[in-house]
Amino acid sequence: MPLLSHGDLQLDGEPSAALHDDVAPRRVWVPGPVIVGAGPSGLATAACLKARGVPSLVLERDACVAASWRHRTYERMRLHLPRCFCELPLVPFPAGTPPYPTRDQFIAYLDAYARAFAVEPLLGARVQAAAYDSAIGFWRVTVDVDGEGAVATTTEFVSRWLVVATGENAEPVWPEGVEGMDVYRGAVMHTSTYKRGDEFAGKKVLVVGCGNSGMEVSLDLCNNGAKASMVVRDKLHVLPRDILGISTFGLSVFLLKWFPIEWVDALFLFCSRLILGDTAKYGLQRPKIGPLQIKKSTGKTPVLDIGALRKIRDGEIKVVPAINRFTEGGVEFADGCKEDFDAVILATGYKSNVPSWLKEDEFFSESDGFPRKAFPHSWRGKNGLYATGFTRRGLMGSSYDASRIAADIANQWSEALARNIVAHNDA
Repeated sequence: MPLLSHGDLQLDGEPSAALHDDVAPRRVWVPGPVIVGAGPSGLATAACLKARGVPSLVLERDACVAASWRHRTYERMRLHLPRCFCELPLVPFPAGTPPYPTRDQFIAYLDAYARAFAVEPLLGARVQAAAYDSAIGFWRVTVDVDGEGAVATTTEFVSRWLVVATGENAEPVWPEGVEGMDVYRGAVMHTSTYKRGDEFAGKKVLVVGCGNSGMEVSLDLCNNGAKASMVVRDKLHVLPRDILGISTFGLSVFLLKWFPIEWVDALFLFCSRLILGDTAKYGLQRPKIGPLQIKKSTGKTPVLDIGALRKIRDGEIKVVPAINRFTEGGVEFADGCKEDFDAVILATGYKSNVPSWLKEDEFFSESDGFPRKAFPHSWRGKNGLYATGFTRRGLMGSSYDASRIAADIANQWSEALARNIVAHNDA
């Protein structure tokens, strides 16, 4: 079957390559890069490319952009970091946006961002496989695209460049091997489907996990009349979100330009002790290594407290040890104590899904689905393969990746155009 141009998809209508293959049911040649994922990372990359005159095709498995923010976050959520650290390239937040935007404000910002650069992803496009074809020097991306009547059409997109923008949080992590979970009679859900604390008013709820999500969900439950308990298995750092009215994160960015990381850690721990008190008294033991050093070496983010610690201190949120097993009515903890719960919410994090579809193991690790190289060298692989949103540095990292990727592809695009012009003139 002849290769169709991506003009068939009402994009930029560039001329197609003269490739033929009778095996593929439908093949579309994409002159610019194929970007997998229409979250902040994918939108930022497409926008930066558009600003440099390079078209792209964005593939999104859900029916909207920013699906994770729209469907997998709870309603009262706010960004952990100030808006200046969460802006995507080229477009600031609207005037009047609060320092810590709400979930809905951030979604509105992403929608406006996509409109500003006319980024129109192909929605309902589930990537089944992507592999580099060395015989032709192109990436082949096999996609099931939703059609009318829930009938999917399999299409193969062919491009010189592939940008993986599915990010760190593509799939929720469910704990495995926990005894008795199948006999527990209460509700078990992941934070990705948690929406409102008032749905649990008057109920006893166990939150499994004590990162930022676990802390915030526990606080939301407590503020809406639920009796929340939170499982804390490991040592962790809890820092105030702001120190003397200044964002802790912003302060760290500034101080690390001038002082060793050990000094900044020592300062933050001193301030945390003054502001929050001794967290060990409440069952929250701190690691011996400082929070910024842990972040640098493992990517694990310290908890930025927005009020949960006060609830823990006042006994409104109960800290409990690891789960030994589930019972019909609740759980048995590692210390042997048993307690009944109406619901269990798993704040057990997310994972990359790249190994399930990308047929490549040199740039990306098969074990965790992250680039093997650490930031700031994690954005470019070989043969036109790129990654954005895997830096463990949030939206700032995504913006950094997007700008670098767009500049690199734009240079190649310009060189290719120049070669074509020369070849045309010679002819």
